[in-house]
Amino acid sequence: MVRWIPDSQRDEEEMLRAIGLTTSDELYSDVPRKARIGRLGIGTAQEEGEAVRAVDKILDRNRPFSRFANFLGGRFATRYFPAAVDSILQRSEFYTSYTPYQAEASQGMLQALFEFQSLWVELTGLDVANASLYDGATASGEALLLARRVHEGRRFLVPASLPWEERSVLSNYATGPGLTVVEIPFEERTGLIDLGRIAEEVRTGDVFGVLADVPNGFGHLDDHLFELRSTVGDLPLIVRADPLALTVLEPPAHYGADIVVGEGQSFGIPPSYGGPGVGLFACRKDFVRLSPGRIVGATHDKDGRRAYALTLQTREQHIRRSRATSNICTNESLIALAFVVYASVVGPRGLAELQRGLAERARTIASALAGLDGLRSPRFEAPYLSDFTIELTRGTASEFLERLRKRGVLGGVPLRDPRPGAPDQPERILVSATETVDDKAIAKLVSAASSALASTGGSK
Repeated sequence: MVRWIPDSQRDEEEMLRAIGLTTSDELYSDVPRKARIGRLGIGTAQEEGEAVRAVDKILDRNRPFSRFANFLGGRFATRYFPAAVDSILQRSEFYTSYTPYQAEASQGMLQALFEFQSLWVELTGLDVANASLYDGATASGEALLLARRVHEGRRFLVPASLPWEERSVLSNYATGPGLTVVEIPFEERTGLIDLGRIAEEVRTGDVFGVLADVPNGFGHLDDHLFELRSTVGDLPLIVRADPLALTVLEPPAHYGADIVVGEGQSFGIPPSYGGPGVGLFACRKDFVRLSPGRIVGATHDKDGRRAYALTLQTREQHIRRSRATSNICTNESLIALAFVVYASVVGPRGLAELQRGLAERARTIASALAGLDGLRSPRFEAPYLSDFTIELTRGTASEFLERLRKRGVLGGVPLRDPRPGAPDQPERILVSATETVDDKAIAKLVSAASSALASTGGSK
């Protein structure tokens, strides 16, 4: 049995004759032969049951990260999510009509987005947040563009410790308007941003904004952020922050941030091949009319009842293209809903306790690795929370991580920029403490790392 009736060989021949061809390959005659991939090699037709069994056999080769001792993290973290998150998320009134492109979007979804905004405002200390952006990296890109709208200049300063993927996204955003992303080096001992270099760049002029991150790309907390406001003067200061870290750290607005962005995936969304994510974006009230995305506002209806409405929409779908501030996906409502449900279920005290617990676990991991010959753990002398960086003194990060993977351990995220032309870099790996890591997993990591280093001859 099949669920559809395919064209027979005779049907295909009749259709080809009708358009004056003899074979289906002739349909692609205008495509250069070098650009064609040829036949896919999927074999002859099968009945549905046979096809399902064949696909299942292929899928059985997959190894989900839950089967590993998992130390992956960074911008996309692995968490346990209460069952209530999926239960609420998959209710039909949310799951089937969550896109607020029209003013008549449901009050329930508008209220959820309003609460989402309120959470990010509370964590950042800023005046207003939007109803989400595509992901954390593009939120940083949108912050770059907003900074350029409020300040003249051609150069945008970012830490060299920022993950290379995010620096790449920022460079893409800067290319169109002819702007330049300038990387600020970090202190070799601490991994923290070089304040003196920032001051030099600001004095040179033509700078329209500065971005810092907390924790930084090495996982560390940069106390230089408290001096950054006085260093950059009236330039827009953007902070790229982790929402869980902000449950135990001072809000960025308190040390002068004008815009705070982040990635919200770790609040309710599993790391499925790196996505989906949800961009977090908050700014000063002065910047609202120039900010990207849409904002849900609270008001009252004619009967005095609490009501919600889209009060600002700056995408070209809603207003004239010439006045649009952004044309990317300026809303991730379903993922934003997961964010607010997770935060609400776990609660402010639970989130802070989770962050403190992960920080303790990260120190346990770093200490366990510190005794191994062939790596430095942690690499930098600065405070950290869930993530920290190690550096290999022999072998490469890719070889090391592959040896760990074969032993059932996902050892971390390599920090080397793999793009052609990237400068030589030390062999560094970002290691993360997650809720899935226990003492047994840490022991497995140490054993696998010891074996992997022992099999790497010589020193760098």
